[in-house]
Amino acid sequence: MRKKNKIAILPGDGIGPEVIKETYKIINVLNRYFNLNIQTKEYDIGGIAIDKYGIGLPEETIVGCEKSIAILLGSIGGPKWNYLPLHQQPERSGLLNLRKKFGFFCNLRPAKLYPELRKLSPLRKEIVSNGFNILCIRELTGGIYFGLPKGTKKNGKNKYAFDTEIYYEFEIERIAHVAFQIAQKKKLRITSIDKANVLESSILWRKTIEKVSKKYPNVILSHLYIDNAAMQIIKNPSQFDIILTSNLFGDILSDECAMITGSIGMLPSASFNENKFGIYEPAGGSAPDIQNKNIANPIAQILSLSMLIEYSLKKPKISRCINKSIKNVLKKGYRTLDIANDKEKYITTEEMGNLISEFLIKEYEKNEKNVISKNI
Repeated sequence: MRKKNKIAILPGDGIGPEVIKETYKIINVLNRYFNLNIQTKEYDIGGIAIDKYGIGLPEETIVGCEKSIAILLGSIGGPKWNYLPLHQQPERSGLLNLRKKFGFFCNLRPAKLYPELRKLSPLRKEIVSNGFNILCIRELTGGIYFGLPKGTKKNGKNKYAFDTEIYYEFEIERIAHVAFQIAQKKKLRITSIDKANVLESSILWRKTIEKVSKKYPNVILSHLYIDNAAMQIIKNPSQFDIILTSNLFGDILSDECAMITGSIGMLPSASFNENKFGIYEPAGGSAPDIQNKNIANPIAQILSLSMLIEYSLKKPKISRCINKSIKNVLKKGYRTLDIANDKEKYITTEEMGNLISEFLIKEYEKNEKNVISKNI
């Protein structure tokens, strides 16, 4: 009997349900042609869960995720729920609670510039002529966002606020091992980003990364200070393979990497816990302003599914087929509104999903005589 690959689908809010709908087309192809036996079930999270149950993360959703091999998330939030206290809003009560519940400490954010979309990058032509493919690996549960104490106080007439940057050695070690394992497998270089010339937490970060690196002697490691790294990403992004960094610095640099690709609608992400259980989601938001207009770009969502296939189902060859199908669609000139020039005719969300699934079938047929269907 074939193994059942249960995936919890959390469509969420805004354009989430629309782009998730397109991933079902890909899943149908994977089941029919690639023999994956993916089984899906939808659960509520975020704003829609607040509307239905009064909370952003219902118990039914938690249980459904626990029974699954991975989570595929759409998007969360929107101005509709801005009236709520901050801790009750969809992003905090839904997504942040989900991350906390499952201990997702490792965030992967790929930022790839497709040759077909090079003109969308805000960087000069000569800078992006070689393209780039950066994987930003960000520690997600430590650092200044979670360190205590934090707060606001008064010293006489002077009000002041404070946050504490705390990193434990084990937190740095576990994110480092993830990065080095990926680098070793894919033959990539690691650039670790810190501020070790100023911050004690960064001194520990650098020492710990160096210590872990000794277990992976075939992986090339270098270090950059955060200010220099921000400049180098703009000056020469193709010099980077993997960027490994802390929560705060990763938050900033991953968005910088996203910006220079030209469209956040093309960028997936994944987060893992220590058991390698993962959640996969687009890097963009819920975009309520284009909700139900059939113009949202589903590629980031489909690429998130591709990452799920690679990391959770451990089928990298099938993941590459999905990625190649997307590349071929772009090569043929098909564009959704966010990646189209003013003079180009753009296609709908549904049409893009249809095209990618059709090209994926072609990829299967092209590789069927090789190992793709027999030893994936």
